[in-house]
Amino acid sequence: MKATINIIGSGFSSLAASCYLAKAGYEVTVFEKNKTIGGRARQLIKDGFTFDIGPTWYWMPDVFERFFADFNKKSSDYYTLQKLNPAYSVYFGKDDYITIEDTLEKITIAFEKEESGSSKKLNKFIEDAKSNYDIAIKDLVYNPGVSPLELITPATIKKINQFFSTIKKDVRKEFKNERLIKILEFPVLFLGAKPSDTPSFYSFMNYADFGLGTFHPKKGMYQVILAMEHLAKDLGVTIKTEANIDKIIVEDGVAKGLVSNGESIYSDIVLSGADYHHTETLLDKPFRQYSENYWKKKTFAPSSLLFYIGFDKKLKNVNHHTLFFDVDFEAHAEAIYDTCKWPENPLFYASFPSKTDSSCAPQDKEAGIFLIPLAPGLEDTPELRATYFEKIITRFENMTSQSVKNNILFKESFCLNDFIKDYNSYKGNAYGMANTLLQTAFLRPKLKSKTVRNLFFTGQLTVPGPGVPPSLISGKLAANLITKHHSILV
Repeated sequence: MKATINIIGSGFSSLAASCYLAKAGYEVTVFEKNKTIGGRARQLIKDGFTFDIGPTWYWMPDVFERFFADFNKKSSDYYTLQKLNPAYSVYFGKDDYITIEDTLEKITIAFEKEESGSSKKLNKFIEDAKSNYDIAIKDLVYNPGVSPLELITPATIKKINQFFSTIKKDVRKEFKNERLIKILEFPVLFLGAKPSDTPSFYSFMNYADFGLGTFHPKKGMYQVILAMEHLAKDLGVTIKTEANIDKIIVEDGVAKGLVSNGESIYSDIVLSGADYHHTETLLDKPFRQYSENYWKKKTFAPSSLLFYIGFDKKLKNVNHHTLFFDVDFEAHAEAIYDTCKWPENPLFYASFPSKTDSSCAPQDKEAGIFLIPLAPGLEDTPELRATYFEKIITRFENMTSQSVKNNILFKESFCLNDFIKDYNSYKGNAYGMANTLLQTAFLRPKLKSKTVRNLFFTGQLTVPGPGVPPSLISGKLAANLITKHHSILV
């Protein structure tokens, strides 16, 4: 008889794990509290407009291909990828922006225009970043974070100093132009920490950006979730929606199943891809590994205030991805990580998927997603949301030289309270736990419970960290640990 596994949540990491475990011969059931699967990567469909509620950037295509290849598949078996050109643009003021195109050669030309001699420095910087990418993404991040020795390889020993310097120091050592510095520091924000707190080794994100480029799956990021659902079901996985989890059943120190909507559902193993902190609250206190104090001391990646807007016209002077860095980068970062308050003048990001993909909006209309990074744990009220929308839309109109306020058909918002309600997110964080030096690899919350046998974790609060590609990898790591652990038991 097949061993059974109950999985909590249906985000990227849970779905990835479900595929690997089903392939390994387990009977797998996924429980999702919401009406639709995907975790934070859900969709909003309204009046002919389609928005990705969560992730909108498709980076590191090789990680997605590696996932599908593990099942003798390709991403193209499920969805169509388009490389974006331009990848994105960055505004610094009114009608003042730098465009990042789709090849390193084109990007070096843009850099040289800004700062004489910077193209040569950029090529060297990206060459080093590629070396880190080859070590990190092709090898290091596929370790389960059980031992510090995982980080010690002949390749990493040569780069040991990069774990004790920072992205901020490295970038500013080579580049003097503040605009170029901001662009080079931007990718590590995906890792959830300030450039001044992110080890130099994580420059591999710059290679992901400039070296590999930015892609868009036709019909949006949710197509990746649907692809994984298709694969999982083909492998025999059962997926249950509107299946809230009330408790993890533990008997004699062993996880025995779940209580979902009041019903006890037993299994040999339990894996949670839900918020790690929340998952531990489903256990009686003696079985929790980490105290409330532990979580309070951790550096969390930001939360976000998001707006999903249907415009009744096509917008100009923007690209599919557009960043607005016209205000003090440092002051906004301080509001997120140090003082933990609403920023006075926020940086923000806007995505207009209908610039690339006609399926995202009705003809001659535009779908817009606006995002402001925020500290987790803040007060979240309708009044604050309205105030901040007014701030950014006014700046947006000014910088892009167009009027849009009177062209809004509808506006939906999503912020801290929604992250808590929909995802049981700790303090309403959006991106998990930041990848700082002291929160890297074996120093992150463990994939395997130390207090309950047959209980495992996956997702952005554990190994390897925040982001969609790391979540895919996390699912594989958890599945590998389970199969290894279970083979020992049987």
